Amino acid sequence: MRVAMGSDHGGFNLRLVIKAHLIERGYEVVDFGVECKESCDYPDYALKVANAITSGDCELGVLVCGTGLGISIAANKVKGIIAAPVSDTFSAEMARRHNNANIIALGERVVGEGLALKIIDTFFDATFEGGRHEGRVEKIKMIELNNL
Repeated sequence: MRVAMGSDHGGFNLRLVIKAHLIERGYEVVDFGVECKESCDYPDYALKVANAITSGDCELGVLVCGTGLGISIAANKVKGIIAAPVSDTFSAEMARRHNNANIIALGERVVGEGLALKIIDTFFDATFEGGRHEGRVEKIKMIELNNL
């Protein structure tokens, strides 16, 4: 599976840790940067990762900023993206199983490396359940379509 990754300066270190972990688990990672800790704008990286998913180049995405909030908000503006800001394993699992999230967003200033890797593993090991959740996800898509 190809995974798109990106971060701003606030998520630089954690992104590199997660990237190494995903590669170790056998994922192909497409890293859109940022290449240094110099201040930058998180929407730029959210858009690159979101576009990689909506184009079909990558199946899932990981975004990291200081809190996971701003970068997920930006990604969610792209049609077809369901980006979940997560700081615990239960939410990571439910983001995939119930919400069919295709991007997980974490905050380097919110979670430590150990917890972040557990969150990533939980997200990537979970699958969408469909069933009663399918209709809810479809309603989200309809909201998106009706507000174009």
